Amino acid sequence: MELPIDHFRLLGVNPTTDLQSLLRTLQQRIDRAPDQGFSQETLLAREELLRASADLLSDSSRRQAYESDLTALAGSGPALMPALDVPSSKEVGGLLLLLEAGQAFECFELACRALQPPQTPALGSTREADLALLAGLACIAAAVDLHQQRRYESAAQTLQQGQHLLQRMGQLPAIRQQLSDELDGLRPYRVLDLLSRNLTAQAERAEGLTLLEELVARRGGLEGFGDPSMGPEEFQAFFKQIRAFLTVQEQVDLFSRWASASTAADFLASTALTASGFAQRKPERIAAARDRLEASGQDGLQPLLACLHLLLGHVERARSAFEQGATPELKRWAEQQSTDTLAQLCAYCRDWLARDVLPGYRDLEADPDLEAYFADRDVQAYVEQHDIPAERLPAPAEGALAWDMTIAPVSASPGSYLQEEEAEEEEQWQWDWTAWFESLREAWDLHGPATWMERLPQWQRPSRRTTTGVAVAAGVALLAIASVVRLRSPAPEPGRTPIAVQPVPPPVPVKATPPAEATLPLRDEAPSEAQVRDLLEAWLDAKSAILAGKDSRIPLEVLARPTQLDRLASERNADQARGETQTISTDITDLVINERDANRIAATVRLRYSDQRLNAKGDPQGEPSKMELRNLYVFGRDGGIWRLVSFQKVP
Repeated sequence: MELPIDHFRLLGVNPTTDLQSLLRTLQQRIDRAPDQGFSQETLLAREELLRASADLLSDSSRRQAYESDLTALAGSGPALMPALDVPSSKEVGGLLLLLEAGQAFECFELACRALQPPQTPALGSTREADLALLAGLACIAAAVDLHQQRRYESAAQTLQQGQHLLQRMGQLPAIRQQLSDELDGLRPYRVLDLLSRNLTAQAERAEGLTLLEELVARRGGLEGFGDPSMGPEEFQAFFKQIRAFLTVQEQVDLFSRWASASTAADFLASTALTASGFAQRKPERIAAARDRLEASGQDGLQPLLACLHLLLGHVERARSAFEQGATPELKRWAEQQSTDTLAQLCAYCRDWLARDVLPGYRDLEADPDLEAYFADRDVQAYVEQHDIPAERLPAPAEGALAWDMTIAPVSASPGSYLQEEEAEEEEQWQWDWTAWFESLREAWDLHGPATWMERLPQWQRPSRRTTTGVAVAAGVALLAIASVVRLRSPAPEPGRTPIAVQPVPPPVPVKATPPAEATLPLRDEAPSEAQVRDLLEAWLDAKSAILAGKDSRIPLEVLARPTQLDRLASERNADQARGETQTISTDITDLVINERDANRIAATVRLRYSDQRLNAKGDPQGEPSKMELRNLYVFGRDGGIWRLVSFQKVP
């Protein structure tokens, strides 16, 4: 047998050790032989191998020749490693020394090989017993090493291999139990390892989900105490970390299966359904979440139910639930946001979505944008279909279209006229809801609440005909716009100027024929890499223009989510406070889409980047920087528009 070790490591010394220290180490190793139960034959073989190494290293000429051989071997490349040829009569002693030298995994592999046919030792022999004991001890040590390296699944596979080996041999029940205990202790780490892998690793992730279910079942549910190895606080910290690696659908499925025995799982299932329904524009999932919460009978859920009613277009139910269940502190907070109850609900719903609902999913990145949500066609169709007659809005009297911060009847769009007057073209026209809401926001900004409606073109004004749930949804979205303007757009601080953004022009009905090339905003359901690249280039160009103190040619809100716009505004404000601008040049050299689903695209992008800071006179400040960047860009789709969500550097 060849042992993958040299004489220095086998004896436990280094090449600089002098003769006296070497002999002292030899004697210590002989005197401190392992006492785990090995036979005298194996211990004697171990001692003979130690003495042979000491004899070679004690002879100066032999040692010098050996060191030269090691040096030459090291210069031959990493593929060649030193090894010692051990006779079969001493191989168990040699494997024991390999284990003592810290090479547990190699020892385990060689011991397993020695126990397999045709090398299988005689049944009941001391050699078989020593090899089995050595394999068990090496297996445990190797698993510990792999655990410390955070290779949890490899550690588990090693333990399982050791279990099967000792079970086949029918020996060492105490060590088999220790292997089982070690494997159980690895379960949480294995779950983390497997679920953190790429979404394309379906087999590994499926195994991780199975292990997670076994772990929860062993505890007796999320709130259980059946696992003594992990206390409640430790389990909660672990589960909070795990959730970030689960997709929204995985969470819906898991929590729904656990809900019958766990109130926490039932609540989490409702949260996941809400997140999925809001981000993917599937109100039926929000309705399922509402039904779950109502059936749970738990106290203190009325404010959350108010949000769900609001997202389903049931405004009066939402008002009633909030009024009944909100604490005095919550009501005071809501009153600080607006004097109107519906605007208060919108503010609370946005805050709840951003804080408690939308974070914590592997494949979900969405803003709590009520405008985009209610502008979605599927949402409008659902609200219209499930309209509650008792909550329909009364038709206003002539001239009663002035803004009063209550439920204002707003037509779904001029498309209602088109459908009545030109039914034969129903399949050929579509309505740009996002642009329509932007024009409403512009009218509100320019003319105020009292006269904004009169300033809209006639075809953009609300219709008195539509009193269905679509009108409710449109009214809620419009109120959300008002509250956004008041609550999220504070006046600029002294010395700061907001980013200049080009207003979106009033929308017009457009033909539904898709464009032959990419346009902005990007609305294709499955954009190509070229279209994603165009969107990213437009954002980088707009960002460069803003940081140069200029205006963007394209509205920033159709290129990136508010979080990115806020960061850009902060950077520009900081530059402006110092009297500086930046001249930035970026060139995309490569873009590869790594992950894609209906509402999320992740792409790895290589860029050539350079920048130069300029002072107020336009003179360069410092040296220009040039670099090659590799970033991961994430794009999200809401309201039918793809926009940049986030980016980060990748190795």
